[in-house]
Amino acid sequence: MNIGVLRETESENRVVVTPEIVKSLIGLKTKVIVSKGAGIKATISDDHFVEAGASISSNQEILKNADLLLKINPLSKDEIISLKKGQVVIAALNPFFNKDVVAALAKQNITSFSMELVPRITRAQAMDILSSMATVAGYKAVLDSAMQLPKFFPMFMSAAGTVKPARVLILGAGVAGLQAIAIARKLGAVVEVFDVRSAVKEEVKSLGGKFIEVEGTMEDESAGGYAIEQTEEFKKKQAALIHDHALLADVVICTALIPGKQAPLLVRKETVDGMKWGSVIVDLAASTGGNCELTKDGETINHNNITIIGKSDYPSDMPYDSSTMFGKNVLNFIKLIIDEEGNLNLNFEDEIVKGTCLTHEGEIVNERVKSVM
Repeated sequence: MNIGVLRETESENRVVVTPEIVKSLIGLKTKVIVSKGAGIKATISDDHFVEAGASISSNQEILKNADLLLKINPLSKDEIISLKKGQVVIAALNPFFNKDVVAALAKQNITSFSMELVPRITRAQAMDILSSMATVAGYKAVLDSAMQLPKFFPMFMSAAGTVKPARVLILGAGVAGLQAIAIARKLGAVVEVFDVRSAVKEEVKSLGGKFIEVEGTMEDESAGGYAIEQTEEFKKKQAALIHDHALLADVVICTALIPGKQAPLLVRKETVDGMKWGSVIVDLAASTGGNCELTKDGETINHNNITIIGKSDYPSDMPYDSSTMFGKNVLNFIKLIIDEEGNLNLNFEDEIVKGTCLTHEGEIVNERVKSVM
């Protein structure tokens, strides 16, 4: 089987596999073809891929000849149109917000797997790109905020007096939030954390954060560990509590997401207006509307001397390790869909394969995505 590694768009610095992953794929009795220059921005040359056993070709040739196509971001419409029946695509297709891509893949009769759809079960943890990339995002968000903040993060005691530690408020204690807690605490900040899921309270405390709890939280075990929509009464209590704590914070890091939906609005304009001059807000939910009312996706703005960073693509700023983590997730998934001879074997009896599949035989087969199309 020929596995094709496609080049990403100009704005993306990652590549879907590294030379280490290429070696592993070849060890599975497959051939790997990498698009020319695909790894340059991730500090990986074409020669590095060749040394690992891959061949180098153009995107166009790979689209024609590969049986299995790998990419991080969704394929473009032109790329999809050039595909032929029987080819398989694995990527982060973001299907809830890229409905035209989903429709095009189904129309072109392409079997596609969207890595964000990997079921939230123990056996699938090694394939969980959302957790991998959230780890990077949480780490980078804290470092970015520390660079932007006109204060120290840690407490200092010197002949000039005592410098108080920075206060950091983290909204959402998923993987990104937990990583942000760990890094902010290592830098010496006082950290407060808000999340609607009481189950994460002990994790927050174990990392040195103070958990802010709102009474009346609704939780759903079937949500796979994600937050769910809350009642209007709860949202009012939540808004008041976040407002009060944000006014005391030097940094607010927003990480709250609801899969397949717009990000919950947690930091309103009136809250930002009341924050201390020089404070920093980092909104990791920017691409799905943002947790902050004033966030602009892909932009850093200054609102009344408050810096608001709307950035959902931090993994692209750390391309080598992000590519390595993403590639390992993809490799572990590929192992489920090939046989011992390196040929495709789409076993839809496997709940991970079935749950991750987006389109197959001209149909949208994922029930969650189908319900919103």
